[in-house]
Amino acid sequence: MASVSQHQIQKFHKDGFLVLEQFFSVEECDSMRSQIQRIVAEMEVPPHCRTAFSTREEEQLQAQGSSDYFLTSGDKIRFFFEKGVLDEKGNFLIPKEKSVSKIGHALHAYDPVFKQITHSPKVQELGRKLGLERPVVVQSMYIFKQPGIGGEVTPHQDATFLHTEPLGRILGFWIALEDATQENGCLWFIPGSHTNGITRRMVRAAAGASTCVEFVGSEPAYDDKQFIPLPISKGGLILIHGEVVHKSELNSSESSRHAFTFHVMEAKGTTWSKENWLQPTPELPFPSLYT
Repeated sequence: MASVSQHQIQKFHKDGFLVLEQFFSVEECDSMRSQIQRIVAEMEVPPHCRTAFSTREEEQLQAQGSSDYFLTSGDKIRFFFEKGVLDEKGNFLIPKEKSVSKIGHALHAYDPVFKQITHSPKVQELGRKLGLERPVVVQSMYIFKQPGIGGEVTPHQDATFLHTEPLGRILGFWIALEDATQENGCLWFIPGSHTNGITRRMVRAAAGASTCVEFVGSEPAYDDKQFIPLPISKGGLILIHGEVVHKSELNSSESSRHAFTFHVMEAKGTTWSKENWLQPTPELPFPSLYT
């Protein structure tokens, strides 16, 4: 992998994203894919996905179980499924490796393969090139984008979900573990859209609310014509500014679009919002990116 140039870093600041082809080797991608296969093979279906529900009260309990499962996943390795892949008893209607939507949110901390990738020397070097002084890893996800059912991700800004004071302290690293194409749901961006702040925040709901999180503010209507697609080959890395607007379409193709992604925060002079769904825990304070 060639070193990142100052010109590329300027481009990142201008566009809010940067495509770095062949950042990781094919071997590194394959090691992540085979590791995730092992993790899925040992996966237990979470209890809230298992019960056949009848009454309203039980439905609420199930929803609560589901939201607790999500809210407490920041320091664990947990499984999130595509819609309609489990029956009401929690049995798979399709092969289980084809049913998972994503696995989050602490692969970078608890899995040796993903930990090594997250803290790899080339990632650390890139952090230094970007001028990050005290970067910490806040979360990671393995995203499957399953063939035919991998859902669309509507236009959003990562800082909506990972809010900091001041803004501009969140950076996404998105690694293609298979070629990402327009057919299988590559990312699309609005260049330069990272300069206007954010209009919406996802916050933890007040105790006793019916949902675990709620949105404050609203998402503007984005002009579809402003988005440009960023197809990228296996091993490529896309750097994503926390406020750049991006999306991906439904995967209607026959091939999956696996990706490993993690988010880094510049901790120097930064406050992590207490209202974010994701919170550091005594078991897992946000680890330093630099080792």
